[in-house]
Amino acid sequence: MRRRGLLAVPGMALLGLGGCSVISPAYVEPRRYLLAPVRPAGVARRRGTKTILMRLTRAAPGLDGRGLRSIRADGTEAVEYYAEWTAPPAEAAEAALRRWLVDAGAFAAVLAPGTRGNADLVMESELLALHVDLGRGVAVAAMSAVLMRETSQFGTRVVAQFSVQGTAPVPPDRPLGPDAQAAGMVAALGVALGRLEAELSRLA
Repeated sequence: MRRRGLLAVPGMALLGLGGCSVISPAYVEPRRYLLAPVRPAGVARRRGTKTILMRLTRAAPGLDGRGLRSIRADGTEAVEYYAEWTAPPAEAAEAALRRWLVDAGAFAAVLAPGTRGNADLVMESELLALHVDLGRGVAVAAMSAVLMRETSQFGTRVVAQFSVQGTAPVPPDRPLGPDAQAAGMVAALGVALGRLEAELSRLA
């Protein structure tokens, strides 16, 4: 009896080791994309005389993640967890808008928070949408902006409020790969920034 008990121990140990074995899933390197539309070089520059202070761009609910987003034909949302932007979308959109306005020349200077320069206008913005609408076959980007003026007598006064949207076609392939999704959203954001530039230029 004693010998049989001793012989059974190694077998039990082997069974225990087999039950604890775990196979780690293979690591998948995520693809990263730059959300940085560039203002077309052929578009004429303006010569604005006012300065504008750009505050941080906020993200609408659901847009704080980096994963590429798409809306299926049935209305459900899909997120590409292995394909993402290099920066949070609102942060990238803010940087793109800043570069866009500098390249446009609509303002004498585009100032950042913390500057010591005097700003004629102050702008707050929000990224409202950034996704691919697979049912419509387009990428969608939308932003809103509030333009204000700070006065010594009346404090901060709202000058204007804008809401712009840009779309860009995407290939008909389904499923649509992340490269095409990212390219479409970059193009759509470029359209939205161009429309926001046109609105701001009227008050520059």
